Amino acid sequence: MTLRERLYQSAGVLTCIASLGCQSINTDATIVADTPELPEVLDGFRADSWYLPDDDLLGFVKIPSGPFHMGSDRTLDSQAFDNERWSSSTPQGFVDVDEFYIGRSEVTVAQFATFVVNTRVQVSADALTRNPDHPVTSVSWPDALAYCRWLQEVLSTSENVPEELKELLRNGWHVTLPNEAEWEKAARGSDGRTYPWGNMPRPEAANYSAPDTQPVGNGTCNDCAYNLSDMAGNVWELTRSPYLPYPFAVIPSMDLTSDALFVMRGGSYTDGQNLVRTTTRGGIDPGVRRPFIGFRVAITR
Repeated sequence: MTLRERLYQSAGVLTCIASLGCQSINTDATIVADTPELPEVLDGFRADSWYLPDDDLLGFVKIPSGPFHMGSDRTLDSQAFDNERWSSSTPQGFVDVDEFYIGRSEVTVAQFATFVVNTRVQVSADALTRNPDHPVTSVSWPDALAYCRWLQEVLSTSENVPEELKELLRNGWHVTLPNEAEWEKAARGSDGRTYPWGNMPRPEAANYSAPDTQPVGNGTCNDCAYNLSDMAGNVWELTRSPYLPYPFAVIPSMDLTSDALFVMRGGSYTDGQNLVRTTTRGGIDPGVRRPFIGFRVAITR
């Protein structure tokens, strides 16, 4: 049975990764977490701006509009899985992506803890146990979207925000998770590379086959298409795209009462080189929280 068949025939709470198939796992109970203690100073981040990165756009990077090749198969990459192939006759598709912005790094424990402090939202205690500059993990898909909604509100209403970001939000752009095509273009650029830095694995460029997460930005990659960090490894990253067979299409609205899996990308510290490629696709039940899954945010139209 193929991964795609397993995805659609399985029920319950699932994590689906190409090399492993789908595994039924339990969600952890949500609790009202104790108010986390936030650091007074965190190197590279702004404590006065929700611990977002200390740069001109608070860590957001503009990804230009334009087409790129999406997907892969074994004739292009011997490590490719069946669910990366565009169609039975075509290994890749040509996808035109509108301009968007994406976080230079994954959302950190400190950033997520600030959200918890300000909203008193129910989260898993496991989400707040790692060091403040590590990627937040043990968050569900709704947890990630709730953080995005909160971040949009504070960026829209606060004075201490770069004018470029304010203008985007005034013009109707949204803070959300990237969709699957946005994520892949940000990871591989327009030249079809296998890894964010090129076509060969480079253990020093990303955190994979490792015992735990690393601080975000440890995998900053000057050879990467847009100099983003940790697009390979550290944690799997949630997207807003439902897991569906290729070819990729933007779905304008979804019935959130129906069963669905959502795409996660990038692999994690627990994975080998085949799962941290730019085209690897995983699927996740929206209620699952796992210690190797996190997210990064985007600003899109």
